[in-house]
Amino acid sequence: MKLPNVPFTVTDWDSVPKEEYPGEKGTSFWQVFQSEGMRVRMVEYSPGYYSDHFCPRGHVLLVLDGEVFIKLKDGQEFRMTPGMSFQAGNDEENPHLAYSNTGCRVFIVD
Repeated sequence: MKLPNVPFTVTDWDSVPKEEYPGEKGTSFWQVFQSEGMRVRMVEYSPGYYSDHFCPRGHVLLVLDGEVFIKLKDGQEFRMTPGMSFQAGNDEENPHLAYSNTGCRVFIVD
């Protein structure tokens, strides 16, 4: 990963406001730090959350709490629990989406 010219920054996530993003089902709440082409997010998915789209953007996602499923457009699915991560580059051919039956909290860099 080549990070753009981002200065050393400390983020106090408790002071970052939450923004609501509804899914096809349920909702997500994002806290976002963004700087020069890099986005870092703390995201909470509600119980029953199901994304409203497949995403082709590359991500590094770490599960902090709960359980999330990542579904690829080709049909593969991956159950992820705390301490698990996935890493994916930009992929227009086989994008991914997230859903959570129980709710979860994840940390994402993209």
